[in-house]
Amino acid sequence: QVQLVESGGGLVQAGGSLRLSCAASGIIFSINTMGWYRQAPGKQRELVAVITNGASTNYADSVKGRFTISRDNAKNTVYLQMNSLKPEDTAVYYCNANIRRWAASHGMDFWGKGTLVTVSS
Repeated sequence: QVQLVESGGGLVQAGGSLRLSCAASGIIFSINTMGWYRQAPGKQRELVAVITNGASTNYADSVKGRFTISRDNAKNTVYLQMNSLKPEDTAVYYCNANIRRWAASHGMDFWGKGTLVTVSS
């Protein structure tokens, strides 16, 4: 099986910073795109940032200039550095990865269980 385990969430004051990590483990041949999504109470899950295996990145307009996504391919890990946090960033943050488990397989999407980020005003 494949597991994605997030860490780094917590409570922070507005203007503060947090760094999220997500490590993939299990039977993994290669990882394509990795990303972070978030879901605030009463809202749909939305894309925060994604990064390809070639390190191309894409961000939601609401986090551009404040958040930075990166990955360590040797560790099968993706990070999200969040600066200048705002109360509206409060949400459960989910890690996503498109993973090929074997050389002959197609990529499949896997999700972590989420980590809560709370930004107080």
